[in-house]
Amino acid sequence: MLRQPMLTVIMPVYNMEKYLGRALDALAKQKDRNFKLLIVNDGSKDRTREIAESYRDRFLYFDIINKKNGGLSDARNVGMTHVTTPYFTFHDGDDWVDSGYTAYFVRAFDEHPDVDIVSCGFWIDSEKRHESHPVGSKQSGGLIDKREAYLKMTNVFGSPVKGYTWNKGYKISIIKKYHLRFVEDLAFMEDQIFNVKYVSLTNGFYYSSTPYYHYWQRADSMVHDLNPKKIPDNFRANYRVWRQIIKSLMAERETQKESKKIAKKASLSDFDHQDL
Repeated sequence: MLRQPMLTVIMPVYNMEKYLGRALDALAKQKDRNFKLLIVNDGSKDRTREIAESYRDRFLYFDIINKKNGGLSDARNVGMTHVTTPYFTFHDGDDWVDSGYTAYFVRAFDEHPDVDIVSCGFWIDSEKRHESHPVGSKQSGGLIDKREAYLKMTNVFGSPVKGYTWNKGYKISIIKKYHLRFVEDLAFMEDQIFNVKYVSLTNGFYYSSTPYYHYWQRADSMVHDLNPKKIPDNFRANYRVWRQIIKSLMAERETQKESKKIAKKASLSDFDHQDL
């Protein structure tokens, strides 16, 4: 008898007929198949919907939401409103994963029940590369505080964490408690803004540099499109990210100061009682 699935994989897709089969083939071969796959078809005009439907019988739990085109953030937000499992993650339609991907998130949350977000490492792949390249020069991982989490999410070089959503596992209870959503007024970096906000509101971050996700770097992707019109969005996005980080760290510092004051008062009180 199957236990209730603990994880939902949200996959927003838009005109992904060229890559979707590869992504779904890999997800269908997971060691832990007891997860929900939720595909959000964001108004695709090619064969994306048809290809997705052809995989329905290869998954234990499979659902497709077909909606008008509203952009990536909107598709992610729609996906989150349909999550019924305790944990969820995101998966881009042009990427693929190793067989231990879904098992990692469930295991990480099981082994670290007090954390609110977990992260795994990832591979870089492209047409120019003949083999997958892992991000990060050495094996690392463990529990980290907010300051270190922010550093690893904003590090533009060799961080196995970064600000992406597809290598993160989240708790749906946090999303509902704080009504978290992806911003829809920016062309990119909406994932990093979301992650920084999520971390600022929670306690406990666990990561492992072990790579399970393959990030396919396409020359024609929105991320690599050097459009001058996106420069203002870049400034706005970075401003929002660092404003939230600074605000969060200042609040953390005040909390620590208050905790020290309370501890000191308690210590002095104990000392006074011993004198009596």
